[in-house]
Amino acid sequence: MNQDDDLVGEVARGARAVVVCPVIRGRGGDGDARLEEAKGLALAIGLEVVEAIIIPVREPKAGTLFGEGQIQNIATACTLGEAELVVVDGGLTAIQQRNLEEKLKRKVIDRTGLILEIFGERARTAEGRLQVELAHLDYQAGRLVRSWTHLERQRGGFGFLGGPGETQIESDRRMIRDRMARLRRELEQVRRTRGLHRSRRGKAPWPVVALVGYTNAGKSTLFNRLTGADVMAEDLLFATLDPTMRAIRLPGVDKAILSDTVGFISDLPTQLVAAFRATLEEVTAADVIVHVRDIANPDSQAQKSQVLDVLAELGLIETEEGEEPKAPIVEVWNKWDLLEPDRMAGLDEERARRKGDKIVTLSALTGENCDDLLEVLGHMLTAEAQSYVFVLPASDGQRIAWLRAHGEVISEEEIGAGDEIGEGEQGPQRRLTVRLTPREFGRYSHL
Repeated sequence: MNQDDDLVGEVARGARAVVVCPVIRGRGGDGDARLEEAKGLALAIGLEVVEAIIIPVREPKAGTLFGEGQIQNIATACTLGEAELVVVDGGLTAIQQRNLEEKLKRKVIDRTGLILEIFGERARTAEGRLQVELAHLDYQAGRLVRSWTHLERQRGGFGFLGGPGETQIESDRRMIRDRMARLRRELEQVRRTRGLHRSRRGKAPWPVVALVGYTNAGKSTLFNRLTGADVMAEDLLFATLDPTMRAIRLPGVDKAILSDTVGFISDLPTQLVAAFRATLEEVTAADVIVHVRDIANPDSQAQKSQVLDVLAELGLIETEEGEEPKAPIVEVWNKWDLLEPDRMAGLDEERARRKGDKIVTLSALTGENCDDLLEVLGHMLTAEAQSYVFVLPASDGQRIAWLRAHGEVISEEEIGAGDEIGEGEQGPQRRLTVRLTPREFGRYSHL
């Protein structure tokens, strides 16, 4: 690798940057919302955004994306703001990136490179770091023509048919391919290990509740509120990358597993799709999915669509054809306390119209209505509970206590001589009528 592999690393913290949001004709999208998200991504990696501009692009230029006049405007903004870096909120080809750097005389990084930097900085688990390194190598492999031009200077005297540096570049490509192959093998081993852990939890089995949502919707704040944990929760995009799980108690449920996941985002770089899906593997085993929305965000509806599209692609909810089994979803409208009264009234009307959907309004920051969410989750997890009659020796305190703790005891009475008791049983008995979910009944059967 070389000094250009980590495009932001050398100048990341405190570097002055100009954020450019190209709005290409015919591709739609809210330019203002995209610009704000792009600024959020830049801030998440510690850049100082000195200027943020939207540039309409009628016909993308093959070599530079932007026209000459637009490039001059970007250069002027960089000069006035003394910017060292230009962040383009979109995909750039290797040639476009190289040409823009030559014309602007500054480093240029596109959306994919910026998100890779954020993922690389935030990933904490071994798997997360492996996924990010694999994605980074995949991204760099196609950019040797730009990022590794220093090799021409190093090997210039040995170039023949393909020009200077070609032999070294091919060698580096092989090194990248070999490293990627090793990473994939290591990741496969991690997945197998996690699969075994998930299998053990399934045999336990505790119900799993997964938090999903657009990045910065407040998932980690809600996670901390419900579990008392101390997961990183800041007003940043991708504040949490690695999935985190904690045990919680719910009404009617002695123990459930709450899982916090990576935030979703629009236009996720293709190099990160595999890594992104891997972090969501825990969600595939979820009994209930809690979709946390930043309801105070003007772009909340578009963010919801992005999340549901990804869930459908992952097979976690029904497709349009209804071929996939649907995991029940609770929609949480977070940051309710930030809304104006008129906006609240309008959303209350929408919630009334959506009678078939489970929607909870709350503030994860203040804790307002969080108990309502716990009630809803407890009801959903016990909705399939059935009544069972158990006749146990009065001396079997362990099983009796377990039934009281894990189920809803409808009735309990002591029976003795002359009463109907369990076959072959002697002495005082207790007859309990208890409501248990299928999971809890399965656990009881293995006691």
